[in-house]
Amino acid sequence: MQPTLGVLGIDHGHIFGMLGNMKAQGCGCTHYWNDGPAVTEEKFNRTFPELVRAADRRRILDDPAVSMVLISAVPADRAALAVEAMEAGKDVMVDKPGCITLDQLDTIRKTQARTGRIWTVNFSERFEVPAATKAEELVFGGAIGRVVQTVGLGPHKQNLKSRPPWYFQRDRFGGILCDIGSHQIDQFLWFTGSDSADVVHAHVENTTLPDRPGFQDFGEMVLKSSKGHGYVRVDWFTPNGLPTWGDGRLFIQGTEGHIELRKYTDIGRPHVANTLFLVNEGRNELIPCADEPLPYFPRIVADMLDRSETAVPQAHTFTTTELAIRAQTIAECNDV
Repeated sequence: MQPTLGVLGIDHGHIFGMLGNMKAQGCGCTHYWNDGPAVTEEKFNRTFPELVRAADRRRILDDPAVSMVLISAVPADRAALAVEAMEAGKDVMVDKPGCITLDQLDTIRKTQARTGRIWTVNFSERFEVPAATKAEELVFGGAIGRVVQTVGLGPHKQNLKSRPPWYFQRDRFGGILCDIGSHQIDQFLWFTGSDSADVVHAHVENTTLPDRPGFQDFGEMVLKSSKGHGYVRVDWFTPNGLPTWGDGRLFIQGTEGHIELRKYTDIGRPHVANTLFLVNEGRNELIPCADEPLPYFPRIVADMLDRSETAVPQAHTFTTTELAIRAQTIAECNDV
C-alpha cells in the first residue's frame, strides 16, 4: 500500500509538481493547509479537487495515516513546519529553498538525526526534468569522461502581477542564490560527484526594481571542489517573448566530451522542452528526452517504505542547502 500524504503550505507553484508526481506513484492525499490565502489556491483546488482544506494543520500532523508532509509554504516558514512534521513522526518533502538561515538548517539537522525521518528538498530542476535523467545516465555511464565543470543558468520571468508580497521581501524569500541558486548547486555537486565545495565568488543585485529594495533580480556564484568547478547565473530577466517561464540550461563539461541540456524550451523553432545535446569522441547528437522517467519520486516512496536512502543522500541535501545559504551570505557581505 502506497503512503498517504498531507500538504502544509501551497504558497509556491512547485507544490503542483511535488504533489502531482507523488500522486502518480499511487500516494493518497486528502487534506491541505495553508497559513492564510495563497495566490495558488484557486488553481490548486481545480487541479486537486479531492483535497479538503484543513482549518488547523494539526488535522494533518496528528493523523496517523499520514506518512509524509509536502511543504511549499513561504520559504521563511518552511523550516519550522518541517521540524514540526518530523517531530510528529512524518517524513518531509519541502520545496526549495528548504530553509533560509544556518540556524534553521542546524535545527533541521538535529531534528532529522533525532527522529530518523526523511528531510528531502525537491530540487525540481533535476528531479522533475526528464533531460536531467538522461544526462545522469550518460555522465555516470562515462559518455563524457570525468566531469570537470558545470555551468547552470536559471533565468526566470518576473510576472509581477501574479507575485505575492513575500516574493519581494528578503527575510521571507531568502535571497536569489539561496532560493533558485540552490537548484544549480544541487546539480554541480551531483554531476561532479562532490561531497562538499567552497563558494569562491558570490554576487547579488537588484537591477530592475528600485522601488522593491528587498528584491534581487540577478545572482551569480563560482563553486570549487576537489572534483571540479561550477559557475551559476540566476536572474529574473526573461522577456515575455519566451513561451515559458525561463530558458533553463545546464552545461556539463567532461574530459572526453560535453553535454548541454535545454530543459524548458528552445529558441528559433517551435516550443520543445527536454532536449539534450551530446558531443564526445564518437558522437555528435541531439537527443529528445521527453519520455525519460523521473526516478526521484518512485525512489522516495521506496525510501519511505523501506527506510532506505536511494532517491538522494540526506547528506547531499544538507550540503546543498548549506552552500546556498553561505553563498547568499557571502554575496550580501560583498555588496555592503
